[in-house]
This record gives sequence, C-alpha cells and structure tokens, in this order.
Amino acid sequence: MELLSTIRRRLLLAPLRCAVVDDLRAWRGIDLLVASWHLERAIARTTDAKRVGVLLPTGALFPIAMMACWSLGRTLVPINYLLSRADLEHVVRDSEIDACVTVGPMLDFMGGLPDGVRAIRIDQMHFKGMPPVSFTNPLKPDDLAVVLYTSGTSGKPKGVMLSVGNVQANVRQIREWVRFDKRDVMLGVLPQFHSFGLTVLTLLPLATGCKVIYTAKFVPRKLLELALTHQPTAFVAIPSMYNALRLTRDADPTAFAALRFAVSGGEPLAQSVFDGFKERFGIEINEGYGLTETSPVSHWCRPQEQKRGWVGRAVPQVEVRIVGADGKDRGPDEDGEVRLRGPNIMQGYLHLPQESAAAFDEQGFFRTGDMGRQDKDGRLAITGRLKEMLIVAGENVFPREIEEVINRHPSVKDSAVIGSSDPSRGEVPIAFVELKEGAILDEQSIKAHCRSELAGFKVPREVRCVEALPRNPTGKILRRKLAPLLQTPATRQI
Repeated sequence: MELLSTIRRRLLLAPLRCAVVDDLRAWRGIDLLVASWHLERAIARTTDAKRVGVLLPTGALFPIAMMACWSLGRTLVPINYLLSRADLEHVVRDSEIDACVTVGPMLDFMGGLPDGVRAIRIDQMHFKGMPPVSFTNPLKPDDLAVVLYTSGTSGKPKGVMLSVGNVQANVRQIREWVRFDKRDVMLGVLPQFHSFGLTVLTLLPLATGCKVIYTAKFVPRKLLELALTHQPTAFVAIPSMYNALRLTRDADPTAFAALRFAVSGGEPLAQSVFDGFKERFGIEINEGYGLTETSPVSHWCRPQEQKRGWVGRAVPQVEVRIVGADGKDRGPDEDGEVRLRGPNIMQGYLHLPQESAAAFDEQGFFRTGDMGRQDKDGRLAITGRLKEMLIVAGENVFPREIEEVINRHPSVKDSAVIGSSDPSRGEVPIAFVELKEGAILDEQSIKAHCRSELAGFKVPREVRCVEALPRNPTGKILRRKLAPLLQTPATRQI
C-alpha cells in the first residue's frame, strides 16, 4: 500500500522528531510506529473480521489505529461517537465489525459497545519494547481503506466505501494544489470519523511529514493558546468554529499570524464571520468543498484566487459538470447540479448496489445533489441542495440564498429555511432563526430586511425562533429536522 508506505517512510526519516501533539502528549515518529505495531498484534489476536471499528477522540491514537488496521489488510470503520444508540447498532450490523479499537472514556460516553463487539482498549496497552512485526498483508490500491458512515439527508447512515486509491489520490491532489510540505504545521479539532478530519487533518500531515496539533474538544480559548504556542501554518475548521474564535474575549490577534491557509468547509461561510475573523486576526478564510463520497476534497479556494462566496477551482484530476434539469450541461454562471468525476470518487455505498449505481450518471460523474454554478475561470459557487430546492409559484428557490440574507440581520445569529406546502403557490419558504444573545424576535423587521434584498416570492412567509438549530457533529444545519416543527403553531414575540 503506497500511502501506508509513504507514512511509515516519513516517520522513519525523522524518528525522533515530534510528529503529533494531542491532549495526551507529544508523539515522535517512532512512538507512533511502535504503538501501531503493538496494536497490530492486539487486533490480529482479537478478530479475523475484514473490517475493524475505531471509536476514538481526535488525536494521535486514531492514526495509530489506522496504520495497524491497514498493515493487517483490514478496512477501517470510524464510528461517530455522537450517534444515537439505534444508529450505532445499525452501523455495527451493516459494517459487520466484531471488534472496535477504543478507550474507556469513549465507552462510558457511548454507554458501551453493542452486544457481540469486543473492545480493544488502546488506553490499557503499554507500548514498551519492539514487538515482532510482519507487513505481509497490507491493503492494495483497489482494496477498501475505510468505510465512512454518512446520514445524508434522510434515513439510516450509509457506508461510503473509499478505496486505498481514493484517499491516496485525494492526499496527492491536495498536496499538489496547495504545495504542502514538511515545514507546515497543521492545527485542527475536527473529528477523525469525518472525511474532512480523516483526509485533511490526519492523512495529509502524516504523508507530508509535517507536524499536526490536535485537540479533541472545541474550546476556543484552548485552541487560541495552542495556536500561539505552535504557530500553525494551516488551520481547518467549520464556520461556527471560526465565529466562536473571533468572538472570544481578549483573543491575541497574533494567534494565527503564521497561517498560510485558513480553510472552512462543511457549510456556507457567512459574510459576517469572514469579515469578523479578518478584522480580529488579519486572516482571510478560504472556503473549500467536497463530500464524504469524494474523499472529500474536490475544490479548494487558494488565497491568491479568493472570490467571496465561491469555493475555488477543482483540485487536479477532478472534472466538473453543471447539469440542468433537462440533463444538459450549463454554461458559465448558470445554475445546475454539480457532478464530479476523478480518482478520489467513492466506490459506492456498502450493501446498497442500487443506490450506488444511481449515484453516478451515464458518463460516470458522481451526482452530488448540490446545486451550483461555475464562472468563466472554473471557480465554483454552491447555491443549494437539489433536494432542498423549493418551487414557489413555479420559481426555483434555494434556501441558502434566503439564509445568507437573513444572517445579515443584526439580531440573527444563524438561520435555516425550509418549504411548507401552500395550496396556491405550491410551496412557501419558512425561516427558523437562532437569535444573538439578548436579541428579541422581530418578525416584521426580518421580513422587511429580506424584502430589501430578495424578490417577493423568496421572502419567508413566516419567521420562527428556535433556541438552537439542529446540527450534525461537524456543525452543518440539518434542515430536515425542522420539518416536524411546522406542525406546531409559531410563537409570536413582536
């Protein structure tokens, strides 16, 4: 396996160099390797299953488990520790794992593993001495490296199958696109069960030979302290994290002085967050785009190509189609579904052959389900989700456009727009808002603000206040969870 060999070679070239710093300790290259060899023996003694679960907080233990599994020719199944019990049991059944690499605090948090799954407690192992090591059965390029479970827009989590070749290609694409090298220092807190955390925060620094700083829990002050201490050159996060950092009192404006890349993904980056972070730290945030099914990075806006509201151009070897409802390709600045083809695109969904086949068009392009447009230079803007698109009196309306406007209202912290059935117009937009601390809902003010920037049919019929918008573990708003609230009367404040 070329990727595993590359990672090992990087660690062995500088075995005493600090490779990872996490909440537990600093790890040298040799520390990571020796720990992975010990864990490899433990996994081999515990299970013969072709897939092995991993339930770990963000840190060095995850790449240790990853290397051990891949060296044995096993597929990694990272488990989202925020899953409901029912979804956890579904993931275990669907992936057919019977063992899971984990630690005590995770078992306590999850209430233990489902019946039939043995825990391999990496926190109870002592990585002393050099165990017998055998690399006779590493994964091959076409083998599955990882199965990542994603809930998508509805239903039970689906297992996205990424081959060794898929993740290896995405690491190579990113390195070529933004010129990462061993002098870089990466800082991040994203969960490693997520594709962004797996590829960008774990595989990329290991394969490049640069140092990576992890912290398992997002605590703004702690993250700022780590930034001051380690002066990272790259930081990856989601918009809500950037927002919390720029709002942190007494934040040192030099915390991110060494950054070459401040990358945001997972959801749209509000203009207020972009402006606020730049004002506080002097750094412009660049957006990227991708999906679990694309390993995940397909687009990355490089600093020299900044265009606000756009996620940049495609990374090398990724082809893009913008396809209209008629199945024909759209021209520059025309909306359509974003479709992608390249070596980083998934193999399919585990045990779901029909859904896997339906995910690709007749030319082999992956149907992302996202609506977007490209400019004449190939930059991409995401305008909404195909399945979330509203049809209001025959007109296409994308929630994201309305949300961007609402989020600029001075009392609104964040918003989400969904459709509600209407006998005369088909659908009408309904807005749910999180208010800033101390703010009071003024529905008429928000509607007036929308009317000043949007066509009349795009103005929300109602604006409802919620204490907190439903989000997934990476902070993305789950609009589908708002639909049941339409069945209850709105609470009027002003």
